[in-house]
Amino acid sequence: MLLDVRQLKKSFATAEGPVHVLHGIDLNLDRGVSLALTGESGSGKSTLLYLVAGLDRPDTGEIYIDGNALMALDDTGLAALRRETVALVFQQYNLIPSLDVAANLAFHARLAGRNDPEWQRHLADRLGLAGILRRYPEQLSGGQQQRVAIGRALAARPRLILADEPTGNLDEATGDTVLALMLSLVSETGSALLMATHSQRLAGRLDRRLHLHAGRFEQ
Repeated sequence: MLLDVRQLKKSFATAEGPVHVLHGIDLNLDRGVSLALTGESGSGKSTLLYLVAGLDRPDTGEIYIDGNALMALDDTGLAALRRETVALVFQQYNLIPSLDVAANLAFHARLAGRNDPEWQRHLADRLGLAGILRRYPEQLSGGQQQRVAIGRALAARPRLILADEPTGNLDEATGDTVLALMLSLVSETGSALLMATHSQRLAGRLDRRLHLHAGRFEQ
């Protein structure tokens, strides 16, 4: 099992008191498997992804990735996990403004010690980026920046891909291409994909589907 989430609870403090977002979530994901998280806005999908990524801490519960307990890791350990094991594709592109597209694509792979120019060229071709490799983020449209962010995440061949509405800023055809690329990576490398999406059509292409409602999974 690559991802094991046990009894995860999360709340946020507000002026009116705590708002409970996740209520005892259990989730597991094996290598080579893709899982869609569906649910309306505010159901807890993004919060769950942020917790699994180690970008926030739960109130209670446990998260294990590749046998590593996230609760036992300090900030340095969590950063290493995100660098070497987990890829993040969130709605914020977070591209490096001073690097062109080619350098942005290679950035995480270099940090992880897995720089593979041939694989990066393949990603650029599949994502329709081959003709803009020398452009900088400020010269790109939102959809182009999203494709670069996805390519950067996949370039390091991560074991777990966490994606929050990764095709939300793309047209349907490009979104289908991006999802196919992520699913082929899962199939080819034995990694896993946990993707939050509003699209039932896209969710139906993944191996499994879980629906979140008010912080709980519905059967």
